[in-house]
Amino acid sequence: MQNKLSFSRYFIIGVMLFALFFGAGNLIFPASLGQKAGSNIWLAVGGFLITGIGLPFLGILAMGVSGSKNLQELASRIHPVFGVVFTSLLYLTIGPFFAAPRTGAVAFDIGIAPFVNENNGHAGLIIFTLLFFVVTLWFSLNPAKIVDNVGKILSPGIIILIFVLLFMIIVKPVGTIEAPQASYSTGAFMKGLMEGYNTMDALASLVFGIIVINAIRSMGITSSHGILLASAKSGIVATFFLGIIYVGIAYLGATSTEAFGLFDTGGPVLGKAASYYFGSFGTVMLSIIIILACLTTSIGLMTACGEYFHTLMPRIGYKMWVVFFSLISLIIANFGLSNIITFSIPVLMFLYPLAIALMLLAFVSKLFNHSQIVYVTVIGVTFCISIIDGFKTLCSLLEMDYFAWLAPIVSFYERALPLYKDGLGWLLPVLTAIIITSLFVRLQKVTAVRVKNKTESAL
Repeated sequence: MQNKLSFSRYFIIGVMLFALFFGAGNLIFPASLGQKAGSNIWLAVGGFLITGIGLPFLGILAMGVSGSKNLQELASRIHPVFGVVFTSLLYLTIGPFFAAPRTGAVAFDIGIAPFVNENNGHAGLIIFTLLFFVVTLWFSLNPAKIVDNVGKILSPGIIILIFVLLFMIIVKPVGTIEAPQASYSTGAFMKGLMEGYNTMDALASLVFGIIVINAIRSMGITSSHGILLASAKSGIVATFFLGIIYVGIAYLGATSTEAFGLFDTGGPVLGKAASYYFGSFGTVMLSIIIILACLTTSIGLMTACGEYFHTLMPRIGYKMWVVFFSLISLIIANFGLSNIITFSIPVLMFLYPLAIALMLLAFVSKLFNHSQIVYVTVIGVTFCISIIDGFKTLCSLLEMDYFAWLAPIVSFYERALPLYKDGLGWLLPVLTAIIITSLFVRLQKVTAVRVKNKTESAL
């Protein structure tokens, strides 16, 4: 049994993890953040990196520490029903509801839209996404090594292209950094923190963590300490590359506003930059690579969701699930990238606190002997706040008044919970609940031992 791996093996696993996390969609959010943050870019990027790479790293470690076989097993520590419901919602979020449709919409925005007349944009989106998800369905129904091989070639290809772009940005910036937009003029750090949710990588880390752990075990590391250490070192490699790309793309966004104007999403920023630096050739190359990268990501998501739900409900075949999810993804993709992002935010405001609370519990679970009381209490507290955050965010995005029952609850939370207006109102209550319930369980255990000792002494 090995206790540690060589650097080359850590690096290989780290690059694999980077490839799992990195999709073309991850490029659009730092670009958009850079455009809106302007001169406040570094504050915004600092917040973005915490949730964009810090939380995914935490998720990988949490799965390693927990010793669980999968996310459902970990979430079932609250209750088996919660385990199924939470895991299903997470798969649907990073699958057919948001992330998978986003791959098609991003591929169109970056790869096709620059070559399509604006008047034919919607028709072009329908035709392209139909072809995109037909191909996704075909490969999902007929798994082939070509998808993995293309993915292995594309990941380095995207990295190289992005690094070339980043080099050009440093040598010859597109323009000067302008003043921040209204939403980033104050509180840029917290705004960036919330923007990092959009990558969905923290949610995905709870699924990818098992892939990493299995890879580490296959290399001979079986001890809990060894797996945790190897996961940490591999995670550092992956997050290092992600961090460089996020910072570079955000800087591109910040310097592009003067020349290109402000866009609703970050997709057009990359296309415009490729054209600016490399002309039509750069635009075509970026388009081809992004479309293929989105396609391989979409196939992976469809396959993962199909396999999970087939395991959950084996009476419905894997192929039926894949057909169903591909159809849902096609429909949602045609709402457009901006709408997909908008409607995903309330769901992420609901799911992210639950996922983070679960990660924290996994780290400290041994301190309270994995007591279900602690898990139920902490997740219950988190749910009561995050579900309100989800509805509140939905109302705000739709520019509508709060529901009658929602307004007094939001008002109470704003008065009673620190950081609530910044989207982190759940944090202090969760930490408090973990501490109080853990102490209660430990005190209960000590009391039980003392009673037992007294009883034995009396006998």
